Amino acid sequence: MNGVAGKILRINLTSGRITVEEPEEAFYRRYLGGAGIVSYYLLKEIAAGIDPLSPENKLIFALGPLTGLALAGATRDCVGAKSPLTGGYAKSESGGVWPMEFKRTGYDGLIVEGRAEHPVYVWIDAAGKVEIRDATHLWGKDVQETQTAIAEELGEPRARTTAIGPAGENLVKYACIMSDLKDAHGRGGMGAVMGSKNLKAITVRGTRMPETADPETIKEKAKWFAKNLQDIPIFNKGYSALGTGATMEVFNEVGNLPSYNFDGGFFAETDKISPVAMANSIRIGMEGCAACAVRCKRVVEFEEPYRVTAELGAPEYETLGTLGSCCGISDLKAICRANQLCNLYGLDTITAGMTIAFAMECFAEGVLTLADTGGIDLSWGNADALLALIELIVRREGIGELLAEGSKRAAERLGRGSLEYAMQVKGLEIPMHDPRLKNGMGIIYAVAPNGADHNVGPHDTAFTMENAAVNHLRGMGALGPVPAQDLSTTKVANTKAAHLWYLFCDCALACIFVPWTIHDLVDLIRAATGWEYTVYEAMLLGERVATLARIFNLREGFTAADDQLPKRMFKGTRMGALQNSGIDPAKMDAAIRQFYGLMGWDSAGVPTRDKLEELGIEWAAEYLPEAQT
Repeated sequence: MNGVAGKILRINLTSGRITVEEPEEAFYRRYLGGAGIVSYYLLKEIAAGIDPLSPENKLIFALGPLTGLALAGATRDCVGAKSPLTGGYAKSESGGVWPMEFKRTGYDGLIVEGRAEHPVYVWIDAAGKVEIRDATHLWGKDVQETQTAIAEELGEPRARTTAIGPAGENLVKYACIMSDLKDAHGRGGMGAVMGSKNLKAITVRGTRMPETADPETIKEKAKWFAKNLQDIPIFNKGYSALGTGATMEVFNEVGNLPSYNFDGGFFAETDKISPVAMANSIRIGMEGCAACAVRCKRVVEFEEPYRVTAELGAPEYETLGTLGSCCGISDLKAICRANQLCNLYGLDTITAGMTIAFAMECFAEGVLTLADTGGIDLSWGNADALLALIELIVRREGIGELLAEGSKRAAERLGRGSLEYAMQVKGLEIPMHDPRLKNGMGIIYAVAPNGADHNVGPHDTAFTMENAAVNHLRGMGALGPVPAQDLSTTKVANTKAAHLWYLFCDCALACIFVPWTIHDLVDLIRAATGWEYTVYEAMLLGERVATLARIFNLREGFTAADDQLPKRMFKGTRMGALQNSGIDPAKMDAAIRQFYGLMGWDSAGVPTRDKLEELGIEWAAEYLPEAQT
């Protein structure tokens, strides 16, 4: 086959058995890669009701037909499992170099099963040979120490490693998996699943790529993109100049920068923590993933009052918000230090920051006291407390034992009305885009199977007038421009279109920051695989992934009642542009029900059998709730 290796690796850590499966070409065309492959195996192979941290859970790594090609935004992979944070479906994408190296070992994916008796790591060499190696000496090491030790042990300085740190080993519910030192599979606790399997790392060294059907077209498109990037209409030029959140100060003015645990609505010291402030003080450069011309990653370095090094990455927008404005913290160097601690220890910065913001509000409201925190003053803006809590969370010591569970579980344990301070959906904390401004994003926060996910929904402020972005999404069914604060039928249709587009990208494993259009990606898939792939197939693939994930959650006991935003979102903020902009709960509920209908789900959010047949996944009907009774 062109574009794919045609091989999926399976490792059972309990038995030590290593096998290779060779799916038919029809499988790849139907599920493509990434989130498509992950969603298929999660529903097919994970039994209902299992403990996410038991050997019965599976950790699935999936690549795609574009992974590893010399194309901007194409060096990505997707990891999925049953989430220990939410108890439901979880997937997470990441970039960097590791996915390209893995693809060049001759595999399209890896399914990890069972649990090793002692810590191990997996080594896959250039010939595709697989070894399970002892990692007892690596247990307890941070991600950087782990990668350095493995490279020295193997004598392969060009090998790439994806690993967990102490957070994953200690089963922190939102531990992440770090590829190299700065690319995270951040959300949903994939690092905890990896830790529960006693799997410390996966190291790969590849030298061969699958052949492509039309390599000249791929080369031409790559050259055109690099030459014309700055003139592509849907490209956000701020990404290359300043990285994500380039307009952070504008976000603050319009209400899109959450502060004080989504209660504030305005952060007076945004100018101290913005990407502009970083560029003017501690930033030493910009870098990007392999073969990408966008180069959206900031590089920072300084020695005082903490040592922050270039190789460990810099905070992007979500992290500046969660560890900064949402905690009332305006110390940029402390935020950078907190970000690097999260990378070293393997901790999702979004959930970490929002859980700490939750704790700070609990402290302000008297739900937590100095006796509960071990004497740590959790007042808003205390940067020292932020750094101290990260250390405690990772080690599960003191108040960190509670906060290692995430804000929802912590609130359920604390009681006293604290659940209203937990800014989460289905247990996954809300990222730094306020649904009171971006109403379509609010729909997706509510219905997304993995919880509040800002990467699979519309950033409404980009679609308020006729422009290239609106025209682009018309290819997936968008109807036209509409105000950001709107829950009309047009908004729901646009939200569905954006959702399908982003899920398709997660299957093609194309970075959403890179301005490939729908037609560009379809053309690239054709060139890679030789299929007569179509935009309609891309749209159906997005629906297929959304529907399989929906069924996975329904089987785990989730219902339409779980498609609900925090109560705080139905009232305005204390200050700023959204003071009078609470979401109308009746309108949001109606929009969610309308979204169900557009997706081919019934009024309870259950996919219909007709929809399953249309999507070619009629096999999934046996997992519907009524089929289980």
